[in-house]
Amino acid sequence: MPALPTPFAAVPAARWRLWLGYAGACVLAWLLAVLSAAEFQRGLWQVWEAVYQATLSLLPPMALGGAVYPWIDWLQRRDRPAAPTIALHAAAALLFGVLWQLFDFTLSWFLFGADHAHSVLTQTLLWRAVWGVVVYAAAAAAFTAVLQSRRARAAALAAARAESALARAELAAISGKLNPHFLFNTLNSLIALTRKDPRAAEAALMRFSGMLRYVLDSKRTTADRVPLADEVAFVRDYLALESLRLGERLRVDWQIDPDTLQAEIPPLTLQPLVENSVLHGVAPRLQGGSISIRSGRDAAGRVLELSVEDDGPGCDPVQLEDTAETPRRGIGLHALKRRFALDYDGLARFRVRTAPGAGFRVDLWIPQ
Repeated sequence: MPALPTPFAAVPAARWRLWLGYAGACVLAWLLAVLSAAEFQRGLWQVWEAVYQATLSLLPPMALGGAVYPWIDWLQRRDRPAAPTIALHAAAALLFGVLWQLFDFTLSWFLFGADHAHSVLTQTLLWRAVWGVVVYAAAAAAFTAVLQSRRARAAALAAARAESALARAELAAISGKLNPHFLFNTLNSLIALTRKDPRAAEAALMRFSGMLRYVLDSKRTTADRVPLADEVAFVRDYLALESLRLGERLRVDWQIDPDTLQAEIPPLTLQPLVENSVLHGVAPRLQGGSISIRSGRDAAGRVLELSVEDDGPGCDPVQLEDTAETPRRGIGLHALKRRFALDYDGLARFRVRTAPGAGFRVDLWIPQ
């Protein structure tokens, strides 16, 4: 199995925090040792004696403890089975005790001579061996916990980034569906208008060129936002184009709050909803129909409320529960539902209200 990357490879600051924490723990242990050994009532000399003894006793395990970290990191990256790992830890604990003895013996030899060093070794051999295992176990447990915590955070961050990348990719795919969908349907309307009224079709083509620029500009990134005023202007152009074909059969009721015109929304949010109302609620009926487009804000002013409603034949809500594209409302509605499920960190809401013979309404709540 390939070695896993160390959790601090890309975050040097984490290493500093780790070693600062280790240094703080060592200083705390040293202070406790000094306080437990010092006899303050017997004078300053006893305090210096306690400092000397604590330093001489704790300096070797503190120095050796720092070497436990890379060893634990190496073991975790190898991801060995439990039995070999336990055996390696046991060998490392014994080695830790031996090195502690060697360090202590060398220091005593250097400071006090060979006789004193041998005497100290004889007296502390068993005690140093036991404490070597205890200190190694404590250091290994602490470093293991830190490394596992770091790796868990790194894994969670990687998963979040992967999920975010997947969401962005899906949003891009949705935008890629909405834009050609609009172009295809609008071109069909222009073709029909060309046969019916060539002069009106020429005027419609001029208007359509401006609409096309808006659509192409909206394909920059999936995170782009446009002012509601731009989307409303785009929808007005679209409805003007459709009016050339439908005439008085198309009636539009605009209820746009002027205070919402600078609110930001994803491009091509209103147009697919209005288009669906035109195609399914107005165009198929001889008497035509009405479309109401509203905007407002919630009481706190933090949420933009949009709605598009028609008085057409409506449909059975059960049809809308299918994830497949339905002929009743087409790709636009499903793409928008999925877009708002992915965008705005799930805080945007999308609701459809319809019934046979009761028209069709879509409500949007977009955080600002």
